[in-house]
Amino acid sequence: MMTMDPRPGGSDAHRPAGPRAGPGARRIGRSFAREIFLLQLVMVVLLVVGAVAALVVQQQRSTTTDARHRTLAAAESFAHAPGLVAALDGPDPTTTLQPLAEEVRTAAGIDALIVYRLDGTVLTHSDTSQIGKHLIGPYAEAAEGKAFTRTFNGALGRSVVSAVPVEDATGAVVAIVAAPVTLESIHKSVHHELPVFLVGAVAASALAAGCAALVSRRLRRQTRGLGPATMTRMYEHHDAVLHAVREGVLITDDTGRLLLANDEARRLLDLPADAEGQHVDTLGLAPGTAALLASKRTADDEVHRSGDRLLSLNKRPTSPTGEHGTSVVTLRDTTELRALAGRAELARSRLRLLYDAGMRIGSTLNVVRTAEELAQAAVPGFADIATVELQDPVLHGDAPAGASTVLRRSAVAGLAQDHPLYPVGKLIDFVPGTPMAASVREGRAVVEADLAASTGWRSQDLERAQQILDHGIHSLLVAPLQARGVTLGLVNFWRAHTSPPFDEEDLAFAKEVGGRAAVCIDNARRYSREHAMAETLQRSLLPRELPAQEALDVAHRYLPAQAGVGGDWFDVVPLPGARIALVVGDVVGHGLHAAVTMGRLRIAVHNFSALDLPPDELLGHLDDLVARIDDQEGEGPDSAQVMTGATCFYAIYDSVAGRVAAASAGHLPMALVGPDGTVTFVRPPVSPPLGLGDGLPVEAVEFAVPEGSRLVLCTDGLLKARDRDVDLALDALAQVLAGPARAPEEDCERVIGSMLRTRPTDDIALLVARTRLLARDRVAEWDVTSDPAAVGPVRRDCARQLADWGLERLSFGTELILSELITNAVRYGREPVHVRLLLTDTLVCEVSDGSSTAPHIRRAADTDEGGRGLFLVARYAERWGTRYSARGKTIWTSQSLTGEDASADELSEDDLLGQWDDL
Repeated sequence: MMTMDPRPGGSDAHRPAGPRAGPGARRIGRSFAREIFLLQLVMVVLLVVGAVAALVVQQQRSTTTDARHRTLAAAESFAHAPGLVAALDGPDPTTTLQPLAEEVRTAAGIDALIVYRLDGTVLTHSDTSQIGKHLIGPYAEAAEGKAFTRTFNGALGRSVVSAVPVEDATGAVVAIVAAPVTLESIHKSVHHELPVFLVGAVAASALAAGCAALVSRRLRRQTRGLGPATMTRMYEHHDAVLHAVREGVLITDDTGRLLLANDEARRLLDLPADAEGQHVDTLGLAPGTAALLASKRTADDEVHRSGDRLLSLNKRPTSPTGEHGTSVVTLRDTTELRALAGRAELARSRLRLLYDAGMRIGSTLNVVRTAEELAQAAVPGFADIATVELQDPVLHGDAPAGASTVLRRSAVAGLAQDHPLYPVGKLIDFVPGTPMAASVREGRAVVEADLAASTGWRSQDLERAQQILDHGIHSLLVAPLQARGVTLGLVNFWRAHTSPPFDEEDLAFAKEVGGRAAVCIDNARRYSREHAMAETLQRSLLPRELPAQEALDVAHRYLPAQAGVGGDWFDVVPLPGARIALVVGDVVGHGLHAAVTMGRLRIAVHNFSALDLPPDELLGHLDDLVARIDDQEGEGPDSAQVMTGATCFYAIYDSVAGRVAAASAGHLPMALVGPDGTVTFVRPPVSPPLGLGDGLPVEAVEFAVPEGSRLVLCTDGLLKARDRDVDLALDALAQVLAGPARAPEEDCERVIGSMLRTRPTDDIALLVARTRLLARDRVAEWDVTSDPAAVGPVRRDCARQLADWGLERLSFGTELILSELITNAVRYGREPVHVRLLLTDTLVCEVSDGSSTAPHIRRAADTDEGGRGLFLVARYAERWGTRYSARGKTIWTSQSLTGEDASADELSEDDLLGQWDDL
């Protein structure tokens, strides 16, 4: 049971566990001491009130009894007084007896002394008005000679009356003497004493309340203001600590005296039954334990021996400030925990090793590097030596055909220079019966705890096996590398010298780390395969060599990103009329999808370029195409892989006019480097990236370009490499390009060397083109009137021009082409009609008119007079086509200068038409 400290304020040594009482506790509800005080106060008040009531009743009863005695004595003394009978027989008894009756009344302290005859006539009375009247009352008993005392209502009110008969000498009753005392008189006497009673009651109540307050104050200090429910709960907690808690609890004072010990502490320390109250030195404890209990220092998980037990002790003062000078000590048995500590520490180290392995393995998407990380992660925390063998297809990014035992050693860790194991790169064919072959075939981990006692693994190479044993290697654990149900290879863990042999508990770690590494190796394999496919695809999609042309001197660079191939591309597309298109595009993302998207866009640009569209119209058609493709692919399972995010810059350079027309779909501006070395950026009106135009028109810009200028187009990977704002990166690019005239190849080298510090994180496409102008002597032009007769002079002028250029052998075919085209323009077109010959690497004939209607080649019927002219044009020209402009159209043809079509010159027009008929 819990005892109270006799000192003021009590002691915390025996205070049950629970919240410390404070002002908040008193505000929450009545404390136990207050309830006791109120109970005592109520009891005192009730006792005082009861005592006062009892005294009043007793006093009333005593006064009534005294009144009975006095009235009876007065009535008897007056009834037996000498001369009373004579007076009654006298002529005026009232005169004689009234004075005597008043004297007796006054002396006896009664309210009246009444003498009346048997017939009720009143002879004497304190109220003289009643004399002579007949009295009615219960006096029949007195008339019969018996005296009595009774309470009844009379003339004076409710009174106590004693009646005594008056007898003559013969004994006959001649009159009755009555002595009444009113109850009012009796109560008045009691009321006179009531204040004394009340004063005594108040004094007694005050004294009792003061005593109760003193007791309550003392009790409140002892209970610390706690309420009954809290005290009950604390007692329950205290009882639980003493008997139910499975952790030892001791409370000691600052002198080393044991104040409290629960059952568990008694069991753990083997304490005697009377241990409480004794000094700890007398309890037979270990010296170190006794010294700790007797000291004032604190302790945290100190281990002490008690018999065959190992106890963990914690010591703290019972109050934060230590004001009570007592301490609480907790003890728990750690004997079993110590037995488990080694295994727990081993498991913790394995978890740490597994975590580190998970962080280290798979840092790159390289198969060999991942295998090396696996071997390095296991050494030296798990094994002394680790080797990794993989199937050859895995090393090349292919999926293995099956669980083959022919593996190539790909990584080792922990080996010395003179090791006896197979070196890296060795192709090993593990023979049946070895742990390696069993692990591959069965897909399970195999432990060879003692290699010296095992014979299966020796069958691989008897001589090398003995060298391995001589090297100190004594234990082996083999784990398969399996991912997605396919065995990719093996990992071998070896232990040597003083390291403990592998056991069954090591299998779990080997399987876990092998499984994680296998997934990383498989991811690297799949990435290598996809990367190789993407690179192959991208190499096939990008231009292998630029087309031969005379308008520009072009150089280019393409650098794939560190993460792999991406969607950046460039192109140089020759156009009719000594023009050439420069294209640079960028598809967001990397990998196979980006490469495929780039190829689709490049093919689309080539197809639209074949239509000879201006830059703004071409990008508008390309935007519509990308939007349609996005809509179609957005409905499939691969809806996330769409083209949205591609940008493109398209520029057409006209080497005859020396002008450039350019348009941009969300791409970086083109840099224009003048012959004097000044750099400006061509910024066409801003248009959104491809697929996001929502049908809005793309605007183009056109400007003149001096000969010898350089046109520089690039993708944003070049600017991102500078890790700065785009405008600042463009300024840096301008500084690199500025300066004296340089060859495009030299510009490419300078830009890449200056703008890149490390391998780029995004693809880089760079295109540098130096402009040339077609010489004026290689351009011939004529204006033609709307008259069929004008065809002849133009043909003759054309023949003379070809003779000047040394192209007489092309004269017949060229004249025939011009005749057909000029005739069509005059007959079906509108003015003005213009003819132009351009001598580049081919001979270009152009006929322009103001009409937008273009002829189409078709098969003419036998009865048709026309429809065969374009057939002749197509027969003599290598290529022909139509391009439109704001002023009309231009029909152009291109003829080779090599003379491959000379055989056509030997045929007449009738022969050619005959060929058409044969078709």
